[in-house]
Amino acid sequence: MVIRSEVEAEILRLHHVEKWPPGTIAAQLGVHHDVVRRVIDHEGAPPARPQRPARIDTYLPFVLESLRRYPGLPASRLYQMCRERGYRGSGDHFRHMVARHRPPRRTEAYLRMTALPGECAQVDWGHFGRIKIGRAERPLLAFVIVLAYSRRIFLRFYLGQRLENFLRGHVAAFEAWCGLPRVLIYDNLKSAVLDRRGDAILFNPRLVAFAKHYHFEIRPAAVARGNEKGRVERAIRYVRTSFWPARRWRDVEDLNAQAEAWCSGEASERPWADDKSKTVAAAFADEQPRLLALPENAYVTEETVATKVGKTPYVRFEGNDYSVPHLWVRQTVEVRATLARVRVIVAGDVVADHRRSFDRGTVAEDPAHIEALKKSKGEARKHRALDRLAQSAPSSQALFVKLAENGENLGRATQHFLALLDEFGSMALEQALREALAKNMPHRHAVRQILEQQRRAAGRPPATRVDLPDDERVRNAAVTPHDMKSYDALLDAGNGEEDRDAAES
Repeated sequence: MVIRSEVEAEILRLHHVEKWPPGTIAAQLGVHHDVVRRVIDHEGAPPARPQRPARIDTYLPFVLESLRRYPGLPASRLYQMCRERGYRGSGDHFRHMVARHRPPRRTEAYLRMTALPGECAQVDWGHFGRIKIGRAERPLLAFVIVLAYSRRIFLRFYLGQRLENFLRGHVAAFEAWCGLPRVLIYDNLKSAVLDRRGDAILFNPRLVAFAKHYHFEIRPAAVARGNEKGRVERAIRYVRTSFWPARRWRDVEDLNAQAEAWCSGEASERPWADDKSKTVAAAFADEQPRLLALPENAYVTEETVATKVGKTPYVRFEGNDYSVPHLWVRQTVEVRATLARVRVIVAGDVVADHRRSFDRGTVAEDPAHIEALKKSKGEARKHRALDRLAQSAPSSQALFVKLAENGENLGRATQHFLALLDEFGSMALEQALREALAKNMPHRHAVRQILEQQRRAAGRPPATRVDLPDDERVRNAAVTPHDMKSYDALLDAGNGEEDRDAAES
C-alpha cells in the first residue's frame, strides 16, 4: 500500500513525539497497522515492542528441513520429534508456528470436462440406508448413470450392491434411452475394478463380458480426479436433495416407478448446464440419435448358483426355501434368480418356478410338488404292504393274479389280507390261501371264511382286535408268552392266607 508523504510524516511524528503505539496510529489515521510498522522500520526507528526469542527458534532449521523433505508431515508428528530432541513448548503454539512456516500447497487446476453427444456417461452407486422386509433388513442402493453431454439421469433402486444388480441397472438405462454411449466411466468400485496398481488395472471379468456384449469401453476414473466423475456425483447429490426427501413408497417396485417418472419429468425439465435456454430433455433429444444401437438380445443378468437339495425337497436361496419335485432330493441343481422369479434348472429343464422373496426364513411351495410327494409316500406304503404279504404268505401272489382277472380292488384286498395276517398269523393265512385257490374261490371273503372255520374247528375263541401302528418293526416283533405258572403260584399263596384267616376266626 502506497501512502502520501504527508501521512508518512504524521506517522513518524505521532510515534516519536506523542509516543503513540502503532495500533493507535493505525486506528486514528485509517491505515493498516502493517503500514505503520513498515514506515517506522524504514526510518530506522526501533520497534515499539521488541520481540522475545521463541522457543521454536532453536528447532526451526530442523522443522524447515523436515517439511522440505516431507511436505505433508503433520504438525503433531513434528511436535513429537522436537519433544524427543528437547523442545518443551506447548503443542498448540508449536502447531501455530509450523503452520506459518509450512510451504503452501500447490492448488491443482482442473480442465473443464467437455463431452461430445453420445460419447460417454458416468456410473456410480449411492447408499440410501437400510429397509426392513419381514424379518430381513437389506441395504437400499441407488444405481445412477448420467450422460455426460446432456446430463440425462437414469435412477434405479436395488436391494444390495450385487454385480447382477449393477448390470441390471445398465440394461434398464440402455433400454430407457434406446441406446448407450461409447464410453462408460466408473469410480474405483469393486463392481468394475477388482484391483489397481497405478496404471495396472484388473477389471471385473463379468463387466468385461457385459461390455463386450454392448460394445462400449470401460474407463476407470483416475485416482483423486474429481472432475472425471463429478457429473455422476452431482447427480447423486441432486437425487438426495430433489427426489429423496419426504418420499413415501410402498415397496421397491413403487419407488422405482416414482424414480422413472422423476427422471423423465422434473430431472429432465431442469436447465441444461451448457445452455440455460435449453432443458436437459432438449439436449437429450439432440444426443439420443448419436447413441450406439442396442444389440438384438439383452444381456442375461440372472443370479446363478449351484446348490444341493437336502433330504427334504427344498433348495435354499438367500435365506429362503423353495420347493422342488421330490425326485431331485440329494441332487445338485442350478438356481437362477431374477428380481421377480426363482427358477430351479436340471439339465437345462425348469423343474420349479417360484416368486422371489426378499424376506428371510420363508418357505415357497408348489402344491403340485407336495401332492406328488404325498402320492409317492402312499405308493411306497403300498409296496411295503405287498412285500410283507409276499414274505408271510407266498400264495397271496397267485391269489392277487386271480383277483386282478376278476376285476377286484387290489388295494382293498391287500388291506384285508394284512388284517387277516395280524389276526390269524402267517401259517394260518398261507393255509387258507392255498385252500381258496384249490377250491377255485379267489375272493377275500372266502379266505376269511376258511380261517373262521379253522378257528372253530380248533376250539379257539375269536381274537381280540389290536390296532398296531403301521411299523414293520412292531408288527413283526416276536413276543415271548409269559409262563402262567407264576400266576398260579400267586393264586395258591392267596388261597392259603384266606384259609389261615378262617381258622383264626
